[in-house]
Amino acid sequence: MDENNLWLNRKRIEQAATMLRKHGFDVITVDTKDQAREAALELISSDATVGIGGSMTIREIGILDALISRGNHVVHHWHPGISPDEDIALRRQELLCDVFLASSNAITLEGALVNIDGAGNRVGAMVFSQGKSIVIAGVNKIVKDLSAGIWRAKNEAAALNAHRNNYDSPCGVTGKCIECDAPGRICRVTTIIERRPSKTDFTVILIAEPAGF
Repeated sequence: MDENNLWLNRKRIEQAATMLRKHGFDVITVDTKDQAREAALELISSDATVGIGGSMTIREIGILDALISRGNHVVHHWHPGISPDEDIALRRQELLCDVFLASSNAITLEGALVNIDGAGNRVGAMVFSQGKSIVIAGVNKIVKDLSAGIWRAKNEAAALNAHRNNYDSPCGVTGKCIECDAPGRICRVTTIIERRPSKTDFTVILIAEPAGF
């Protein structure tokens, strides 16, 4: 990455990190996706069970394979060919792991996390995990405020995920949010985490380069 862009990205994630810390979150800032993977691995014991929500970021940084290679028991529902019942069972198991790994659809410069789910398993686990929640997000997820965060979640993250999964929803075709009641609608559960949830050990890792959707 160009040093000038890296400098600006660092400033942006540091601004968000300052507010997140003020709101009770533990925050780690890094330059690269590789550094984010290593920082997360240091937070997870080798005998911990790890649940992974639906996240391109988590898979993009390579931590899923690193955890499995290290011997951690990893639970996730992105297995090709599984049945609907198996999918639901895995999503529920993710909630009960020692550590839950996810990304965020948007993180505001005001220090809030904005997320929109279809099923709600990811946002539920983030807010009230059995053990530790670790959220990893690239600089592309940083937005000005809550309004921008909701816009990004609907018009970027939801549209990209709907298109990737070929869901029956307008945004996966048009590339923008159209208020709908489509069967494949992703925007069903919206959470705004304004402060660290009072019963959850919560760490946010911010990356000074883009990652995920």
